[in-house]
Amino acid sequence: MAEAAAKLYQDGYLLNFNLLTLVIMEQAKDRHSLDRERSLQELQNVPEWDILITGGGATGLGIALDAAARGYKVLLTEQHDFAKGTSSRSTKLVHGGVRYLAQGNFGLVREALHERGLLLKNAPGLVEKQAFIIPCYSWWEVLKYLVGLILYDWMSGSYSFGRSGFLSPSRVLEELPGIRGKGLKGGVRYYDGKFDDARLALAIARTASAKGATLINYMRLTAFCKDLGKINGASLRDIETGLSYEVKAKVVINATGVYVDQVLRLDEAAVTPLVKPSQGVHIVLKSSFMKGNNALLIPTTVDGRVLFIVPWHGYLLAGTTDTPMDHTDLEPVALEKEIDFILGAAGQYLENIPQRKDILSVFAGLRPLAVIKGRAGATREMSRSHKLMTSSSGLVTITGGKWTTYRKMAADTVDMASSVAGLPSVPCQTAHILLEHTDRKSHLLHAAERISKKELEIVVSKAVHDEMARTVEDILARRLRILFLDAEKAIGLAADVAALMAKELNYDKLWERTQVKNFSELALGYLKK
Repeated sequence: MAEAAAKLYQDGYLLNFNLLTLVIMEQAKDRHSLDRERSLQELQNVPEWDILITGGGATGLGIALDAAARGYKVLLTEQHDFAKGTSSRSTKLVHGGVRYLAQGNFGLVREALHERGLLLKNAPGLVEKQAFIIPCYSWWEVLKYLVGLILYDWMSGSYSFGRSGFLSPSRVLEELPGIRGKGLKGGVRYYDGKFDDARLALAIARTASAKGATLINYMRLTAFCKDLGKINGASLRDIETGLSYEVKAKVVINATGVYVDQVLRLDEAAVTPLVKPSQGVHIVLKSSFMKGNNALLIPTTVDGRVLFIVPWHGYLLAGTTDTPMDHTDLEPVALEKEIDFILGAAGQYLENIPQRKDILSVFAGLRPLAVIKGRAGATREMSRSHKLMTSSSGLVTITGGKWTTYRKMAADTVDMASSVAGLPSVPCQTAHILLEHTDRKSHLLHAAERISKKELEIVVSKAVHDEMARTVEDILARRLRILFLDAEKAIGLAADVAALMAKELNYDKLWERTQVKNFSELALGYLKK
């Protein structure tokens, strides 16, 4: 900063003390927060970015962190809110994938177990160990699952979350209060991880910002800029203001999940689809259906999948489904047959069978499964590994994968992108970067029966000024998780949140009313009773 001040002086500028102080303050501004106004300024002031990323889900945010940690100048744009789509609608598990083990996909399981261990180390408070119990109603099941999970433990190596073991019938009933005991031979307990997906996404975003990346939500990529057929930038449109911007970049990365094919078509109209969407649905129930801290794994369902019932933020999360879809929606809608499937599978294991009236919230997400040429079949048989490609224009596209392996996906993508752009070769740094996140207490208000105005005011202010929340949905769905846990409660809070946001953002009553109307209509889709 002293050198910068001397340079200004040498160039003939008169600097008084107050101006110099302002310059220093601006340079030292806290980058641990997500400040949209700062990001807008940086977007306009940087002549050329090393890497431009489109897509603000787990993959895109992970890429931004990885690239910034290597010292590259990084811009990430997201057309909605961070983690608006698939990345906030997972089963909330950080896991190696016990069912992938059953399929013989040992490479994916080994990689995911390694990444699971790094996540626990790098995101304390957001990722935690979780015990799972598989009730067994035959001795063959006991043997099969115990052997498989001992192998699962062995593959995790030094990153083990705990040792698997057999539980007697009485112990299973003790550890899973509410489970059916008739015909029970025992159970197998194993350990995996649990997390809050949207909060982890924000932690990655905050850490990327702290490392120097510029991130901005509600900014849509509308076209690519090219020179002699090679992409050298993009046109962007601010969803809030309608203003357009043109930015230059040495390489652009397409990390838009189920929307990668749409972005590819901006580059080249006729492209072979890379992704087959698969819908996963979850329902939320009161914790009284299965008390305690242990999760239930239902090992066999009618469609050949496993089903989880997981304690999460004081509720029970049950899912998921795997339904092939021919289209993508920003707000996917759970099919009636999917809800019935989850209720039916859960009802076979729980003494108190859950009914439609017991559902507090139901949400759906779309998985971006990588299409394998020459292979068809159920989505559960399609690749969960990630795929990377570079178009003739230089556009780098990443698709497939899963939340647990986001860091490895990012590392592979930045390796490819830096090579395409001719950037200095720098190794990945993220295996040992502690992720930044805020006080966890404010994120757990949704578990309280009542939320005071003062508590809500603190959370809203922080979400707006430090976490780039721009709408009522951003707060009630992703900064707090109330929409995903209890849709009726979320609707009841919408007016208060809108009023508080309007005050923080200096918006009028019309904005408030529109926000409440839009959110309430959205939230009704989460009520499937």
